[in-house]
Amino acid sequence: MTAQVVTKLRSDARDNRERILAVARAAFAAEGLDVPIREIARRAEVGVATVYRHFQTKEALQAEAFAEQMASCSAIVEEGLSVGDPWRGFSLVIERLMEVHALDRGFARAFTSRLPQATDFAADHARTLRQLLELVRRAKEAGPLRKDFVLEDISLALMANEGIRAESPEMRVAASRRFAALMLQSFQANPVPTPLPPPVRLPLSRR
Repeated sequence: MTAQVVTKLRSDARDNRERILAVARAAFAAEGLDVPIREIARRAEVGVATVYRHFQTKEALQAEAFAEQMASCSAIVEEGLSVGDPWRGFSLVIERLMEVHALDRGFARAFTSRLPQATDFAADHARTLRQLLELVRRAKEAGPLRKDFVLEDISLALMANEGIRAESPEMRVAASRRFAALMLQSFQANPVPTPLPPPVRLPLSRR
């Protein structure tokens, strides 16, 4: 086998890997984490064996697909910790996380679930959760955050936020901002009513 042929094979393998990741990101974001590997392979125009040659498990594929989003969320939490006012830092994190999750259904599910075999992703996820706990502790000690607030309340808010359905990404973000404002008022120890972001027309079920 010539060096030129080896180089081409390596290039094809890289192209396949990048295409699989691109398809997986789009599929998980639009449809959630239950999209089968077989369907991802079909959309990427490769065989199932090719997917598993690059990613040993579905969790490994999910972790790689969401690595960039996980880094973004970690940066958001770190930014919140750097804000001098604990409540303002906490509010910033809730608002920004909900905005990211409104645009990416798959990542919302990955963030609020566990990927135990995806070591790097799990480590980043655990570090971000520790930082969130520190942010919650500071906001409670400062007074504005209600004392019975728990970290799972953020998961509840994110899961509910994931369910937003709107006609466009811009409308989903706008609806998410309003929902985040409502959640933040409910998280306050002594809520002070403040104007909400503008409402968004959302579809209602009809019977």
